[in-house]
Amino acid sequence: MFTGLVQATGKVIALDKTAQGGVRLQIESTLFEKVSPGASIAVNGCCLTVTDPLPSRATFDLLGTTLSLTNLGNLKIGSLVNLEPSVRPTDPMGGHFVTGHIDACGTILFWGPDGADWRLDIKAPPTITRYLVTKGCIAVDGMSLTVAELLPEGFRIWIIPHTLEVTNLAQRISGDRVNLETDLLAKYTEKLLAKS
Repeated sequence: MFTGLVQATGKVIALDKTAQGGVRLQIESTLFEKVSPGASIAVNGCCLTVTDPLPSRATFDLLGTTLSLTNLGNLKIGSLVNLEPSVRPTDPMGGHFVTGHIDACGTILFWGPDGADWRLDIKAPPTITRYLVTKGCIAVDGMSLTVAELLPEGFRIWIIPHTLEVTNLAQRISGDRVNLETDLLAKYTEKLLAKS
């Protein structure tokens, strides 16, 4: 379980294809200085398991399914990714409940300054937008963000300066794919209502 509060960014330093059609991903970050094998880390919001941790770097095994259902298949050497370790019972819950199980990918329609603020418009499939409400939560590449407005084909978010500084958003451009995870409580509510 995660909170959607990105703790660090990491740089992709290796992408090695495996015989099974997956990829061994290696990321460099100071976040990994105290990480043990088997630890769960959200990488762009996708829950991955650490293998072979080294000082300031960690390796993750990506299956073919993960590569096709998330934007991790679009990574290149030098790409910056958002990182968050799994939440501990003593950690503050500052964002919202994020499982690290990506629901779908969206596409950035617009990303940039709009007056004095920064605006992010994302095109999302109906499987995502059905769970969105204005002022509700969504995880975008692992960032817990607030939906400001629903659009005909997606949603709009306004980004505060702190989020811009501590995430990989500065590297993003229109057309990029982003990982989306909708609010877990909305999905449970829908299932409960369908049974009643």
